[in-house]
Amino acid sequence: MSSASAEERSLRIAQEPLLPVGQSTGFITGTWSSIKEVLAHRELLGLLVRREIKARYKDSSLGLVWSLAKPLAQLLVYYFAIGQILGVARSIPSFAIFVFVGLIVWGLFTEIVSSGTMSIVNNAGLVKKVYLPREIFPLAAVGGGLFNFGVQLIILIAATIIGGQVPLTPDLALAPLALINVIIFASAMGMLLAAVTVYLRDLQHLIEVVLTVLFWASPVVYSFSFVHAAIAGTWLEQLYLANPVTLSVLGMQKALWLAGSTESNQVNFPPDLALRLWISLFISIALLWIAQRIFSRLQGNFAQEL
Repeated sequence: MSSASAEERSLRIAQEPLLPVGQSTGFITGTWSSIKEVLAHRELLGLLVRREIKARYKDSSLGLVWSLAKPLAQLLVYYFAIGQILGVARSIPSFAIFVFVGLIVWGLFTEIVSSGTMSIVNNAGLVKKVYLPREIFPLAAVGGGLFNFGVQLIILIAATIIGGQVPLTPDLALAPLALINVIIFASAMGMLLAAVTVYLRDLQHLIEVVLTVLFWASPVVYSFSFVHAAIAGTWLEQLYLANPVTLSVLGMQKALWLAGSTESNQVNFPPDLALRLWISLFISIALLWIAQRIFSRLQGNFAQEL
């Protein structure tokens, strides 16, 4: 009796149609397929974001306070070392707010890229055991980065209110544009590096070096006016302004650094900053699309490589 049941079961299984598992590899159709799969697993994505946030503060008495420790420590170091000792603060009004705006934008970018780079490797157990859209792992890094950024942004806004420098100007509209730009660009880099790091583990160490260099290639602790004075009108200035992170930092500074907007904007910021941000945003979207398609092509062997 059990043998007959087993045969019937095998027959029914054999008659079931084969259903494809995985994403389409088409450059256009594959993108839509990937978006639908991520949306279908949005609850899992939310759980991964919450897990990442909780893991950072597990067994910690201070909890969220630690999300402020690093940027505040950096702020103090740069404020005294660069602002006071080197005298940069004398030429940049409200230097502390200026630096903090740059630090939280840079922190968001580096956290998304660094966490995204190791997101597949760190979740090797899930990747090898069950099928799910692997894009949710670097996307979870984006969620974790945004959470920390939100906490730091609240502190920044509170500082502007206490200091009587609330940035209620038309330039405030640049803030969401700059924020979206850096998020999309960082997501593209994080997703691409997450896939490549599965095959080249040394890449994670190279990324740390590159991020250190890129930090000084963005006006986080110095004003754009210094760059403009040194290389104004040359191709080096255009190359400098081609960096999406640089443009996002400048955009957030112009939106939230009230003291800078009262000075000559032609000196502190490029005159066509809004246009450059829009162009950078469209390029970042294209990069994210390309990064996702490369990720989709490479993810087929993730389980074997891990």
